[in-house]
Amino acid sequence: MHSSRKGPDRRSDVLVVGGGIIGLVTAWRAAERGLDTVLADPAPGGGAAQVAAGMLAPVTELHYGEEALLGLGLASAERYPRFAAELARASGGLDIGYRACGTLAVALDSDDRLHLRELHALQRRCGLESEWLTGRECRRLEPMLAPGVRGGLRVDGDHQVDPRRLAAALLAACDNAGVTVHRAAAEQLLTTADRATGALLDDGTELRADQVVLAAGSLSGRLAGVPAAVLPPVRPVKGQVLRLTVPPAHAPFLSRTVRAVVRGSHVYLVPRANGELVIGATSEELGWDTTVTAGGVYELLRDAHELVPGITELPLTETRAGLRPGSPDNAPLLGPTDLPGLHLATGHYRNGVLLTPLTGEVLAELLVTGELPAIARPFSPRRFSAARQESYA
Repeated sequence: MHSSRKGPDRRSDVLVVGGGIIGLVTAWRAAERGLDTVLADPAPGGGAAQVAAGMLAPVTELHYGEEALLGLGLASAERYPRFAAELARASGGLDIGYRACGTLAVALDSDDRLHLRELHALQRRCGLESEWLTGRECRRLEPMLAPGVRGGLRVDGDHQVDPRRLAAALLAACDNAGVTVHRAAAEQLLTTADRATGALLDDGTELRADQVVLAAGSLSGRLAGVPAAVLPPVRPVKGQVLRLTVPPAHAPFLSRTVRAVVRGSHVYLVPRANGELVIGATSEELGWDTTVTAGGVYELLRDAHELVPGITELPLTETRAGLRPGSPDNAPLLGPTDLPGLHLATGHYRNGVLLTPLTGEVLAELLVTGELPAIARPFSPRRFSAARQESYA
């Protein structure tokens, strides 16, 4: 890994602040396009991806009022097979665990069944492929499901990837593409004559660049030196996740991702090819708290057990909590800000892993040509600065 402290004062084409999967994919794609790229993060490859389950589920994640986000999600999901192959080559053969295994969303009572029926109708209106199944048909697909399952939606187009392996592969791809990585945190944005020109790191290094991309996840709104008018309105949303191991004697436990709403709480079970079973995720507005709580673990296990009673026999191997970067409309902030030279790639909330391929592509195009591709324009950070100005009018 290229790394330096207080090196000679040189200027790069691009500085990426933040080394989670969004920062890494931006740096890799920029370097691939021939830009001299530097990335700053105290622990590159860390962040929310270390906790995320890795569902690529634009169809089953569809929410009312988020139809514009659906288009972005579908476009990124469509890119995943090619993206996984490109990343394998660029990282020296690392596999990101991409699995086209499909998703089954199920209902446990009549209220949940009604909610799923409405979701199915919305999916069909949006031209999406999903099939309604009876409870018996759901259990035929996934025999471990509880007898009380009342019906479900089979979505074969929603897939999965392993976010930890994705982060490792992106880090290797950055290294191979010549990205310089500074393992230190950005403390302050540097500006000259009303233009972003770099960042000061907490080890005293000053990094200068023609363009700066702020991709620090939920921390993006806390960088000193960013003018208030362009500071991204992102907040941390806590998610607790459990990992269980399916012993060979129990395999195959589930053949696809299973998800449900249990008493108003979303729960999902994501089976990996390596025998890991990920159960998530709580959604808690608790600021910067990343404590794993007994209550959070209990609720996830209780809801998952109602769905798949056999999980209580599996070894519990890990409990983690992380922070998703939430935005006011649950959609990402992609593209230039009103401060020349400063771009954003943050606020991905529940969709960071899903939107990784498209985010890298869009930001690289912007950095090279100065133009934000049409698909990303509805997600420009300027949608919030315009709203702020209207609220002051």
